[in-house]
Amino acid sequence: MDRRQHRRAGSTVLAVGILLGLGTGATGCSGRGAAAEDVKGPGDPVGTLHRAADALHAAGSSKAGTSMEMATGGTRVTIRGRGVYDYRHRLGRLTVMLPEDPTGASEHRPITELLTPGALYMKNRGAGVPADKWVRVETATLSDGNLVTGGATDPYAAAEVLRGTREATFVGRTVLAGTPVRHYRGTADLSRAARYASPGNKASLAAAAKGFATALVPFDAYLDDQGRIRKLRQRFSFVNGRQKATVAVASTLLLFEFGIPVDVRLPAPADIYAGRIAEDDPGGDGGGNSGDGGGDSGGGA
Repeated sequence: MDRRQHRRAGSTVLAVGILLGLGTGATGCSGRGAAAEDVKGPGDPVGTLHRAADALHAAGSSKAGTSMEMATGGTRVTIRGRGVYDYRHRLGRLTVMLPEDPTGASEHRPITELLTPGALYMKNRGAGVPADKWVRVETATLSDGNLVTGGATDPYAAAEVLRGTREATFVGRTVLAGTPVRHYRGTADLSRAARYASPGNKASLAAAAKGFATALVPFDAYLDDQGRIRKLRQRFSFVNGRQKATVAVASTLLLFEFGIPVDVRLPAPADIYAGRIAEDDPGGDGGGNSGDGGGDSGGGA
């Protein structure tokens, strides 16, 4: 698949993105420059948040729980996910549960997502994709950098957003699921985060800085005494392409059981869908956009 086909694939997945469709009808770490630039001492909130991604890398791995909420047209849509993540190899696997229909019966099969540096794989995506095939898209081709399109924010990408922290305050100490944590509240700048991000996230965060309604991301972060994120709530704003209105999305990440074994294997090239993806249209407005699937190689991270 050439570069233009990749771009069309990215645009398609954004157009039929899980959250948008439902609600609107390098191994290693970097970024130490950001931390070094602003650290005033061990108690400095900005410097502490800049180092949060490094603390996850040092932890190695964890289990993860995700939720993504959006209110539109008087209806609140929530998508939940659960899985595991390897911070050193930047590989993760999530099972994403889509909302029930109004009658209470589930109308969507769970979607399996594989998170890798620069790419997202989805299985059971629907939209005409065979059940045994994966869809692959380069996250840098998405205008939100895949911070919201997949219905779950990549845990390491979410942590690297904090490298862009401009201002933050220490709210206080509390206990989260039995673990003492420090609560910080602040605002991150996606452009700054892209500057200090690891190689696998630079392009995606740079795309998000340009694609959202604003590059500023308000957040609440809860860090344990090792500086690891235990809970992170980030609020993104994007422009609804259909109604030209600004929509707010809240993404919440929970991390626990650090250091567990994680084995994430990417699909073989033959298992990646190379056809066209029809737009989901749950709102019934007749929108019928389509585009190419991301059907190139499923090589390693």
